[in-house]
Amino acid sequence: MGERFLAIVNPAAGGGRCGELADAALARLRGVGLDVETKRTTQPGEAIAIVREAYKQGFRNFLAAGGDGTSCEIVNGLFPEAATGGRPTLGFLPLGTGNSFLKDFTNNGIEHTIEALQYGHRRAADVLRLRHAEGEIFFLNLVSLGFPADVGELTNRRFKRWGELGYVLGVFTKLATLRHGAFPHRLNSESEWDRRPVLFLTFSNSKFTGGKMMIAPKADATDGLIEYVRWSPIGRLGLLWNLPSLFTGTHIEHPLASRKEATRVEFDLEAPVNVLVDGEILHLKCRSLEILPAALDVAV
Repeated sequence: MGERFLAIVNPAAGGGRCGELADAALARLRGVGLDVETKRTTQPGEAIAIVREAYKQGFRNFLAAGGDGTSCEIVNGLFPEAATGGRPTLGFLPLGTGNSFLKDFTNNGIEHTIEALQYGHRRAADVLRLRHAEGEIFFLNLVSLGFPADVGELTNRRFKRWGELGYVLGVFTKLATLRHGAFPHRLNSESEWDRRPVLFLTFSNSKFTGGKMMIAPKADATDGLIEYVRWSPIGRLGLLWNLPSLFTGTHIEHPLASRKEATRVEFDLEAPVNVLVDGEILHLKCRSLEILPAALDVAV
């Protein structure tokens, strides 16, 4: 199918903003000569099936019109088949709330994507694969366990209708009942399991999450490595004082924080836990995490 693109539009992304703006953005792409077909989703998970079928039919170029969740669904529609088939290309029309992955490359959003697609600019990017007790998930940004995942679960359950304010409410609610859990894991087949309690663990492919938080400032989505960030237990006041550093990436300089690089992570969890995967909160018993180097071309 050559340079034909399939755009997956999530009208609900960005609080409905995507539904209002996607047509104009796609019209601009067509105006610079791109052949773009559009599919709109109506419910969570639908994009996975759409993309999987399109890949079987020969599509290799895709556009995510939405946020991090839209991109994640497209990636899960492409893989694992794309790991051995023709390597696909993914472009981003950042019309959702998070749009984290694209921020590793630019702050110009749609303008940057249109230029990249017009002139055929592409870079090979890594994809992460999380295996859990019930299957596997592919993603571009990060997996997080501990405080961020617990805040996300609470926000979705109690405060989601409040938008960004709801997340703030979730943070302060969890601060009031702060607990430090242990998530036994080991990197690169080390002999010892790390069973120490933590505030959080993150395993990142890209620097940003939630659109603004720079959880893994040293991550590089093109280096074939997982960026591991661990933050040891901290008191309520200490965490509150250091929250702004999560948005600048300076939290990794804190004495309680540490980082490493890995190609594989194993987990020894006794039961499912809250897991943050590219902005979505899931309840999973994680088993392993590995990187698929240069598995996807991104239009950047």
